[in-house]
Amino acid sequence: MKNIYSLAILLFLIGFSRQVVAQDDAAELAKKLANPIASLISVPFQNNTDYGIGELKGTRNTLNFQPVIPISINENLNMITRVVLPIVSQYNITGRGEQQGGLGDAVVSAFFSPTNSKKLTWGVGPALLVPIGTNDFLTTKKFGMGPTAVALKQMNGWTVGGLINQIWSVAGAEERPDISQMFIQPFFAYNWKSGAGIGANMEITQNWKSSTTTIWLNPTVSAVTSLGKQKASFGLGPRLNLAAPEGGKADWGWRAVFVLLFPK
Repeated sequence: MKNIYSLAILLFLIGFSRQVVAQDDAAELAKKLANPIASLISVPFQNNTDYGIGELKGTRNTLNFQPVIPISINENLNMITRVVLPIVSQYNITGRGEQQGGLGDAVVSAFFSPTNSKKLTWGVGPALLVPIGTNDFLTTKKFGMGPTAVALKQMNGWTVGGLINQIWSVAGAEERPDISQMFIQPFFAYNWKSGAGIGANMEITQNWKSSTTTIWLNPTVSAVTSLGKQKASFGLGPRLNLAAPEGGKADWGWRAVFVLLFPK
């Protein structure tokens, strides 16, 4: 039933993107949305559902609340703040018949970026791991920090770039293992003037303490439209788990994204 529901959403999105009335600013909004450090206030809701995880064939649903707020420091410099707050529900992951749900730990980033980047758009700053998870299985119980950076180039409808951060734990519960973890996200997208687009990213997480690597490939189709006066974007696509720690790989998954846009 869930598979039928996912397919129905995909077909609806593809059909909907073809019927979107072209807006004068649709292409510009799509271009900014493809740029993680654009001067655009956005509130994304990214839902990831993964099936067949591990030996128990568990299921995990993660709704990431990801507000992005740019702040003008001066005429030459912006600070773009990003928050990733996961809301997790999982079954048959920690044990047969066991279920957990609640908030996971949040990652808060701030990118300092030049306002007039001509050839290459880039930003650097700090990333913080905030242990606000509400379940012992969904939190590290460690406060962490480290550097983050993003760089991208946009031309002729294309966006190509990558994001990286490295976080080390600096405080928290002594009984929990220390954290040294790198996250790498290469991405690309192509957007038409209508605001419709295709793209993909890879999410690579390297845990240096346990010497394990997790890799997801996320291709998506997307569309920018108006809901009344509210600008918004929709996206949908499969999730492919290319690598995972032993016993933790998923068979398949899907991603749906809804973004509220607040252009200046």
